[in-house]
Amino acid sequence: MKIGVVGLGLIGGSIAKELKLRSFGSIEVFGVDNNPEHSQKASDLDLVNGIIDLDSACQQCDVIIVAVPVNIIERILLQILDKIDDNVTVFDVGSTKKEICNAVKSHKMRRRFVASHPLAGTERSGPEAALINLFNGKKNIICEEKFSDKDAIDNTMKIFDFLGMKSYFLSADEHDKHMAYVSHLSHVTSFALSQTVLDIEKDEKQIFNLASTGFATTARLAKCNPVTWAAIFEKNSTYLSEALGVYIQKMTEFKKLVDSVDVKGIHSSIVEANEITRVLKGIELNKTS
Repeated sequence: MKIGVVGLGLIGGSIAKELKLRSFGSIEVFGVDNNPEHSQKASDLDLVNGIIDLDSACQQCDVIIVAVPVNIIERILLQILDKIDDNVTVFDVGSTKKEICNAVKSHKMRRRFVASHPLAGTERSGPEAALINLFNGKKNIICEEKFSDKDAIDNTMKIFDFLGMKSYFLSADEHDKHMAYVSHLSHVTSFALSQTVLDIEKDEKQIFNLASTGFATTARLAKCNPVTWAAIFEKNSTYLSEALGVYIQKMTEFKKLVDSVDVKGIHSSIVEANEITRVLKGIELNKTS
């Protein structure tokens, strides 16, 4: 099998690396990237069997994986669907789904496309960030499966199964709404926290001396690639704005409790927040099931 990976950053590079190294030669992986530095680095790191252009990938590959920023996926995806035949499976790994699905809904080759989102990543970026086992034990979301050919779904799921992922099905709208709350909002929180601390504490040495593991954990996401995340926020702005509205309301309510030194209110608010333990336990149970 020949697989083309379009976009050789963290996600695309990690998929390419794992497919190439763990398939023991049964899969040939070809990289496509318009950044010459990324292409060279992917070759140097042996993430792929070779670097080819998009036209060649469409002609030679059995599966094409689109792993570029979400604000570019629509354009690249349409180019690919224009060029492939009925035997090729195409799927993306973007963090938003609704606008991508809408962009291809009328395309004659829509049935060869599978809208997917592996829920995995780190704060690092580029081919050098590629990791083995990045996806193992994680979840993958597939959207609008009814519009994809069964063999395209099967081919896509086989790859995610190979990576150690468990796939679930959602509508594109459900996906984007849920991701705004459980993923995208977390990144905004991290960005805002980091900006707040940097603005208030000009002595960076003191930040280093006083910062706890809690701060480091919360601020870690602020190291994420701004190109990737600005694109995600652009494509999920409606649901992210909704999530931010709720978040700002909660922060305003908590500030009022602090301003009035309402200890009982603060205590009650924290007790209410402790209920997140139930959700986190559910996440851990899903990981082990």
